[in-house]
Amino acid sequence: MKPSDHDNEHLLHHFSDMDQQRESAKLGMWIFLITELLLFGGLFGFYTFYRAWNPDIFHNAHAALDVRAGTANTIVLILSSVTIALAVRSLQLDRRRRAGKFLLATVALAAVFMVIKYFEYSHKIHLGQLPGKYYHYTGIEGTNPHIFFSVYFTLTGLHGLHVLAGMGFIAWLAIRTFRNHFSAAYFTPVEMAGLYWHLVDMIWIYLFPLLYLVG
Repeated sequence: MKPSDHDNEHLLHHFSDMDQQRESAKLGMWIFLITELLLFGGLFGFYTFYRAWNPDIFHNAHAALDVRAGTANTIVLILSSVTIALAVRSLQLDRRRRAGKFLLATVALAAVFMVIKYFEYSHKIHLGQLPGKYYHYTGIEGTNPHIFFSVYFTLTGLHGLHVLAGMGFIAWLAIRTFRNHFSAAYFTPVEMAGLYWHLVDMIWIYLFPLLYLVG
């Protein structure tokens, strides 16, 4: 154990030093992220099979999505990945208030993402472009276009829930950061939040072209 670790209040009793505690946390987070990849991997398989079975439906229905909104959300999420990375770097340099501001910026960008998604969803609900038996829109050629929107709402809806969960967690970390709970000596929770958020960003980067662009 390093001498400085003896006085670190964040060191849990079952770890020998802070480095071991941090590496253990990273291992646990990577295992969790793998389970998330398995979840979304299954849904991407769901997308692949239904697209292979219904290529014309997917080609016609994807044109009903707002590419501008999808592009804006892609830019917003990429920027949010930058801000949370800057928050981690700021804590490494012991710039706590700066880190807190970057965390709040991440939450704000995530909120922008959800607002854009809200308007997208509202428009589709108004038109009746809904999954399954709730679909009653007549402006798309082909049979059973509701299949595409079932895939769309499943994938983007689950991703949106992950965004909301991340917003809550990052906002909580921002409050703790402003209260000086983190420093250069201990910033593991913020680093783990960064890993989670980068995964959320990466999943959207796959969803955007598959749903909005590949026609």
